[in-house]
Amino acid sequence: MKLAKVLMLALVVMLISGGPVFAQDTGAAGQVTKVLLGGAFASSLVIIGAGYGIGRIGSAAVESMARQPEAAGSIQTAMIITAAMIEGATLVALLIVCLVKG
Repeated sequence: MKLAKVLMLALVVMLISGGPVFAQDTGAAGQVTKVLLGGAFASSLVIIGAGYGIGRIGSAAVESMARQPEAAGSIQTAMIITAAMIEGATLVALLIVCLVKG
């Protein structure tokens, strides 16, 4: 059930981000359309992966804080640092997708 939700979310994000591609002229842009759709699909996978990773970090951190309230400060600091690292990797991946797409 969880996998079905993730796949449905990936499909929705891909269809939303691919909208401008379909608005282009179709003269000699057959190959360009494939590249742009590939970029839209790749960027949607990057965003979904980052969201999933940060969600897992938040879930584990809240569970850890509930089990050991005295360690909440250090857990929160580690969570924020790890989430920042994931966001940095996501930004780099999106830049690579944009550079390959362009």
